[in-house]
Amino acid sequence: MSNKRDLKRTINYICSDLFAETIAVSLYGNSKNQETIEAILTSIVVMRSNYISRVSHIEPGMKSATYFKDLKHKLNEEVNEIIDQISNLE
Repeated sequence: MSNKRDLKRTINYICSDLFAETIAVSLYGNSKNQETIEAILTSIVVMRSNYISRVSHIEPGMKSATYFKDLKHKLNEEVNEIIDQISNLE
């Protein structure tokens, strides 16, 4: 298992890439629905904040390996959801 710093760095990279992709689609795509774009951008920022804080504070009573495995799984699901939302904008 990688350390917390690497996991936080990875979360930051993923969120910044998603944010940049959403901005690019809003600028160069055919989508004119600003409310949807703003909602996606907000969800990316909230997701980043949520997962960074969850890395720092492990749930009590749960083994760390199990906790981080679950955290990564939930992060992947949420990222895939946002990717689907971004691809539906185009």
